[in-house]
Amino acid sequence: MAADDAADAGDVVNGLPDREPKVGEVRGRVEAYIALRRGLGYRSRAPERLLRGFAEALDAAGHHGPIGLEASLAWAAATSSTDPHHPSRRLTVIRGFLRHLSALDGATQVPAPGLLGPSFRRTSPHVYSEVEIADLTAAALDLDRPDRLRPYCYATLFGLLACTGLRIAEALALSIDDVDLTAGMLTVRAGKRGRTRWVPLHPTTLAPLRHYAAGRARYAGTAFFRTDRSDHLSYNAAASTFTRLRQRLGWTTQGRTRLPRIHDLRHRFVVRRIQAWHADGVDVDAKIPALATYLGHVQVSDVYWYLSAVPELMDIISARFESYAHPDDAHPDDGGRGADR
Repeated sequence: MAADDAADAGDVVNGLPDREPKVGEVRGRVEAYIALRRGLGYRSRAPERLLRGFAEALDAAGHHGPIGLEASLAWAAATSSTDPHHPSRRLTVIRGFLRHLSALDGATQVPAPGLLGPSFRRTSPHVYSEVEIADLTAAALDLDRPDRLRPYCYATLFGLLACTGLRIAEALALSIDDVDLTAGMLTVRAGKRGRTRWVPLHPTTLAPLRHYAAGRARYAGTAFFRTDRSDHLSYNAAASTFTRLRQRLGWTTQGRTRLPRIHDLRHRFVVRRIQAWHADGVDVDAKIPALATYLGHVQVSDVYWYLSAVPELMDIISARFESYAHPDDAHPDDGGRGADR
């Protein structure tokens, strides 16, 4: 689950009956803050929902003036989630808003980072094997009759995620015009913070994309991914279908770091790319910035996380350190990489 969604899961937003919210003093300030962030290119629905829930809770309690630490902590703790990290995540979401208010009124108290403990524990991703990718594709193709578009839609979607590392939301937002199969280029317009980027396609991905596009051409609409009955594939539909396929394939946590998810297709791309560079003797550190740009990461450090979180890449790091620490043990035929071989 994404961090934004995790912050929202299991929450009763304001603890009040479902009704049209009253725009009070705090809610007005929250809306101004959200508008400011959107003007800067930020757009995250889950945090915005939590901010509005925070404002509605304070307005319902008749709050006026600067916001004290006690009010923020009480709201953060008022969650139905059983996740012990959830109150900290809620507090993290509103901290930026409180910092903004503090700069305006000089009296709002800003909670210190980590005041309620860590906001999450990032679990190592599942790295799909080639066999698992093949099994997932085959299962997707078996979703419906071969004369229907739906099975090819899902098989192509999951294959594209695995070989490009796109986020699922980015892939589902692709229009027909965004997929240039002549130039072998995707125009990704739904990146984080509204950023647009170009994603070159490997030549081996073009044939299955063209096969799907030929079948897709029989249907109207502008979305690249659609089914026979829907003119646009939604996230909920994709997630639900993936869950059914996972159950059909019998995938569990046994023998894996976690239950396989759609987002792990992106993780798989990163891990296999770094492994391939290492096998080819490429300077991985020099390639990381390019990989981060290709993936649409805001920070290069987001890619370096994989080096410490994925066992397969930890082996590479250990081998590189061993080669550095014991250069005399380098094999004469390995280009001086020693234990890297």
